[in-house]
Amino acid sequence: MSIKDIMVHVDTGFGNENRIRVAIDLATRHSAQLTGIYAISRPVIPSYAEVQIADEILRAQASALRETADRAKSDFLAMTNTVGLAAEWLCFEGAADTILSREAVTSDILIVGQHDPNEDIFPGGRDMPDHVILSTGRPVLVIPNSFNRDDLGRRIMVAWDGSARATRAVHDAMAFLQMAEYVCVMVANPEEEVRIGTEPASRITDHLIRHGVRAEAAHMTNRRVQPGELLLSRAADLSVDMIVCGAYGHARWKELILGGVTDHLLDHMPVPLLMSH
Repeated sequence: MSIKDIMVHVDTGFGNENRIRVAIDLATRHSAQLTGIYAISRPVIPSYAEVQIADEILRAQASALRETADRAKSDFLAMTNTVGLAAEWLCFEGAADTILSREAVTSDILIVGQHDPNEDIFPGGRDMPDHVILSTGRPVLVIPNSFNRDDLGRRIMVAWDGSARATRAVHDAMAFLQMAEYVCVMVANPEEEVRIGTEPASRITDHLIRHGVRAEAAHMTNRRVQPGELLLSRAADLSVDMIVCGAYGHARWKELILGGVTDHLLDHMPVPLLMSH
């Protein structure tokens, strides 16, 4: 898959500026159109409390939210203009997760930030980025709030389990994988015993090599440690700057109750995650 349309979620959160830098770098490297998208969400106010708030206060609040959106637009366009990148701006009123899921269908990849607890006061904030990953139908690149690099994708780990979600993620990430200097296809705690001289991910690795990817297969086995922890540990050892993986192998409610690889990676990711569902 070539990357020609990139959409990045713009907000006023801690990781916003770094997230935009990543988007600009990727748009420049792939000669892609970049679109910044902003959601104007009103804080969640219980109905019994809202009726007690004067109309002029509500109007002032709406005006302040619009002014914040205008500043975000100016900052975004200033950053893109500085590098000579023509960018588009979209702004809608409503919950961020709903808007992103709806609008990202025309993009090759959507870039969002890691969950920000400060956004929980807004509709859709508590479900970011989980709901977007599950509902948009497009690959989603999640950037950690503390990530301050813009040259990601040089060293990539693929979290492989042979599932349809992992397969979709690999092919959604093909443009990144083909440009990477190093790709490790990693299986954490394979279900079956691994024979000497074989790797559980050897076939998908051979497939990637035929597509010009500098890939190698590997696996880790430690039944006392959850796969998500194993993957992050190995990612640190290999100095990767991106992890590619399928999202949510179980129903979302089961992941919340039982825990899962997706939630662990989203909660503890040190590097960006490219996820497909």
